[in-house]
Amino acid sequence: MDRLQSMKVFQAVVSEGGFAAAARKMDLSPAVVTRLVEDLEQHLGTRLLQRTTRKNALTEAGTAYLARLRVILSDIEEAEASMRAHTQEVAGLLRIQAQPVMAVHILAPQVAEFRRLYPRVSLDIHTSSTSDLTIEDFDLTLVGAGSEFDANVIARPIVSSVGIVCASPRYLRAAGTLREPEDLRRHACLRLRMPSVRPGVWRLMNPDDGDRALEVQVEPALVVDHTDTVLQAAISGAGVCSLPMDLAAPYLRNGQLRRVLSPWITARFTLYAAMPSRKFVPARTRAFLDFIIERTRWMLAEAERTWPSPSLAPQLVAPEGACPPCPPCPSQAAADVGDPQPDALLAPPAALAPQPTPEAASEAPAKRPRGRPAARRPAPKA
Repeated sequence: MDRLQSMKVFQAVVSEGGFAAAARKMDLSPAVVTRLVEDLEQHLGTRLLQRTTRKNALTEAGTAYLARLRVILSDIEEAEASMRAHTQEVAGLLRIQAQPVMAVHILAPQVAEFRRLYPRVSLDIHTSSTSDLTIEDFDLTLVGAGSEFDANVIARPIVSSVGIVCASPRYLRAAGTLREPEDLRRHACLRLRMPSVRPGVWRLMNPDDGDRALEVQVEPALVVDHTDTVLQAAISGAGVCSLPMDLAAPYLRNGQLRRVLSPWITARFTLYAAMPSRKFVPARTRAFLDFIIERTRWMLAEAERTWPSPSLAPQLVAPEGACPPCPPCPSQAAADVGDPQPDALLAPPAALAPQPTPEAASEAPAKRPRGRPAARRPAPKA
């Protein structure tokens, strides 16, 4: 017997004034309504209704039971309404799990904008450096995996990306650009220590040539097991590193890093959002998932627009009141990132060349007009 359904049917029979009316209200047959009330009475061991051909009257036990029953059913309805709101409203606490590098570079930059859009959602982000993530304990878990990833949990892909070779403009100006993978041998290589990767061997693939693989023997200048350390060392000009494109995207956009050796890549992988179940996913989880997918893919697309890398020439700020420099001519804009000569990089454009101020002009000696030479003054007598 469905006891809760029997309770609801019994209350409907009383409030609607009969079995037939209760059956219509609850979209049940009269026979089912009659059976459910009889099952309830049998379960309780007492008669709840006095049935006659003219009407149904509550017994004393039925009156006492109905009074308690209304409170119970009211509480159940409130609990159900609360749970529906929990699922349908974009509000509440969202628990997210991610490795530290993903939390820093993917989640943290998006918190402000997401909170602006959904101020009633609070984020509870847990970081874990282990590969054994407890997906069932969180609403969302960010998981990075290779293209062959076959998850045993519910996972939605956020973005598919590649590993690229990067270096800072400062390093490339000093050490020169890289045109072929073999050029890595003469550069300072920053390597991430991984169980299945030898730091002294750099493996690259060419997607324009059927993913043709090539291994280059290198002497690492830095080997570390922390992605952020590699990233910050590269930004500061320590050498050449490999980074996931989605992680490097903001630094490519703001010019702190440049991609080199394009189109060669170092890996293919996908960032997934794993969930404990696909049933009854709260609205806040769906909203955040849609938001992070849209923002991450946009950042990746914007970073791809920087390929090939723009000129490494420093961006000089014009003095106040000076006209802005003219845009570079097509031949300049198409120049390779490693070709500019150091002197050319350091020389300011003509539009930004220092101009004499009015005060300086008044203090400078006036030029003598052309014409007759000035008369010589007689030398003083001794």
